[in-house]
Amino acid sequence: MEITLIRHGTSKYTENNRITCKQFKNWVEKYDDHGVFAEKSYPLETVNKMAAANMIVTSDLVRTVESAKLLHSHINVISALMFRETELPNPMTNFWGIKLNPSLWALFLRCLWICGYSQQCESFISAKQRAKTAAAQLVKYAKDHHTVVLVGHGFFNMLIAKELRNMGWKGKRKASAKHWACTTYTY
Repeated sequence: MEITLIRHGTSKYTENNRITCKQFKNWVEKYDDHGVFAEKSYPLETVNKMAAANMIVTSDLVRTVESAKLLHSHINVISALMFRETELPNPMTNFWGIKLNPSLWALFLRCLWICGYSQQCESFISAKQRAKTAAAQLVKYAKDHHTVVLVGHGFFNMLIAKELRNMGWKGKRKASAKHWACTTYTY
């Protein structure tokens, strides 16, 4: 059995101006609402894994569904909320109006989230439990279909990868967080 985790492509939402923490919430909403850029070519291993898959799964967000279609245009995919990226907290404070670029806000808020701060979002503990459930679902799909691909999200794919390894699956310790990259686990 084989499960491959692929990170979605590069988002079409490219706004990278410095913003406040409050503005970051709107930035995330726009990022979630946009699709991905088509590339001139895709990593060969990723394309081959998509072509060989008997089942393809995505989150329900536009960027994963579009990524799957770009990698293999004639496929049916199953999209599910459980495979969405982990959320970031939405602090009630504006951190004195400090402006940072979105990637720095994401890093800062992700660190707070891992440390236990989960204002208005799923907690880290809950996300790990969801990853455990998602990994179990992928294993069930793999038992039924032998080769499964999940076109998902960077951080959540890493959590799923950890759960697969805990369940005895063989593969890299961490799933790649690069756009279009794939990491495969076998049992």
